[in-house]
Amino acid sequence: MESIIRHKDIITGSADLEQLHSLKSYPIFMGCVEQDMESDLRAEQTWEISRESGIIQLKKLIPLEILYSNHHNSGAVGATWMDHHQQFSEFILQNNPRNVLEIGGAHGILAKKCLSKKNINWTILEPNPNPVKGCEANFIKGFFDDKFFIDENVDTIIHSHLLEHLYDPLQFFKDLSKTKVSTKLIFSIPNLHEMLIRKYTNCLNFEHTIFITEPLIEFLLSSNGFEIVDKKLFKKDHSIFFNCVKSDNVKTINIPKSYYQTNKAIFNEYIDYHIKLINKLNSDISQNKTKTFLFGAHIFSQYLLEFGL
Repeated sequence: MESIIRHKDIITGSADLEQLHSLKSYPIFMGCVEQDMESDLRAEQTWEISRESGIIQLKKLIPLEILYSNHHNSGAVGATWMDHHQQFSEFILQNNPRNVLEIGGAHGILAKKCLSKKNINWTILEPNPNPVKGCEANFIKGFFDDKFFIDENVDTIIHSHLLEHLYDPLQFFKDLSKTKVSTKLIFSIPNLHEMLIRKYTNCLNFEHTIFITEPLIEFLLSSNGFEIVDKKLFKKDHSIFFNCVKSDNVKTINIPKSYYQTNKAIFNEYIDYHIKLINKLNSDISQNKTKTFLFGAHIFSQYLLEFGL
């Protein structure tokens, strides 16, 4: 498998990248599988930071057709996710959408919740459609790019936990900005800043290849003609909802000059914490004469194991 290499900062184009940490052989797929672990696809996971912008990004990317060859039910299971979809649907409906294009809608749970309350023309663009029972949205199999045609009747573009998965978020917003001036943009992103501070092991991985935080979001939106009308936290450590509109009078909000120092410090604390944690756990296990069990079987345990557990 040949990786896609990022040689430059994907936002500024600067080549002043500094390596932060590398895991030499990490499982690619974020989900449960049926084959033996010896058959798992693995790759090097190396994180770098731009000295100019402070953006943290994954160096070697997995080709999309391999990384997303299977659906892994992300966002479709669990009470927290259902609560997220409910609150995000309410946030969306406050803006009275009529014709929606949802990018990366996957299972259609969000669409189903909105359509149960309001009659909306709802289309989902998704590379691996897996619609839940009762979802009446129209599904289109594919990716969003500059070649994708958006019907002029679309008045609202929606995406949920999509942005952190994109390999080129700057180009994504450039493509979005080509839509008509009246288009609304409503989206939800994981609160990666809070997640990294809290040392959550599902924060950065082969699918979350950019450390996207509010200052970066503000830059991406404002530099492409989108104005933030409203935003809302879903829990202190889970998601941030954004409501934006196209505008001709948006001034670019630059990334703070302190972004490099801030992000590097948070990331290094994250790594140091896990090194100390693994050392302690391994010590406890070696002194324990009974069986040791690891829960749960997902990105969380994979990260701990690859860190040396």
